[in-house]
Amino acid sequence: MNSRKDQLKAIDRLLTIMDELREQCPWDRKQTMTSLRHLTIEETYELGDAILENDLDEVKKELGDLLLHIVFYAKIGSETNDFDIADVANGICDKLISRHPHIYSDTKVENEEDVKRNWENLKLKEGKKSVLEGVPASLPALVKASRIQEKVAGVGFDWEKPQQVIEKLKEELEEFQQEVDAVNTDEMEAEFGDVLFSMINYARFLNINPENALERTNKKFITRFQYLEEKAKEQKKELKDMTLAEMDIFWEEAKLL
Repeated sequence: MNSRKDQLKAIDRLLTIMDELREQCPWDRKQTMTSLRHLTIEETYELGDAILENDLDEVKKELGDLLLHIVFYAKIGSETNDFDIADVANGICDKLISRHPHIYSDTKVENEEDVKRNWENLKLKEGKKSVLEGVPASLPALVKASRIQEKVAGVGFDWEKPQQVIEKLKEELEEFQQEVDAVNTDEMEAEFGDVLFSMINYARFLNINPENALERTNKKFITRFQYLEEKAKEQKKELKDMTLAEMDIFWEEAKLL
């Protein structure tokens, strides 16, 4: 691994290159925070994919892309004299120190849950009116549900045992089925949302990340379905012309790969 001196040298090199690109490259000179926003989101998802694939070389590359974006935003901020990379770094350093009084002060904690509770309580003392203020409105619904539940649990609004959560899930499933049987479309959607919310809550109690779990299933399904497509192509068949029984043979084969 690189020494701290070499690490700082690499960051300095990146800052220098960013300065040069901002001055000399027509594309880089044209960019704004708004124009970079969607690209940053894409890079974040690409990093997430690399992590799920456990492709550490790709993780390294995607982290570099994200680091570039952070430096880019800081460069734009410096041009308007609002903030620069030092302000960004010092800001997060100050936050980390203030949010970890069990490390940098005399607060005592027993476990990870104590740390989480302290974190949320400190946010409220800093002026936040709600523990949910920190949940971005634009988050995908699945991720947002996870963050909501984590944050309210951090201040003690939570079930005591996993069994209570599974009982709630069963209750929500029954209510959903009642609306399905009644063909009540609006209520079906509402109750289905409650089922999903309860499933995500149960996953949290089991230390399962629901986003990761669902994406693993997505990838598994894609792999198996593409195997099915390849086998159909080998037999010069169109999937739409095959029976479910024929497709199921290849599907079961795909499970063994």
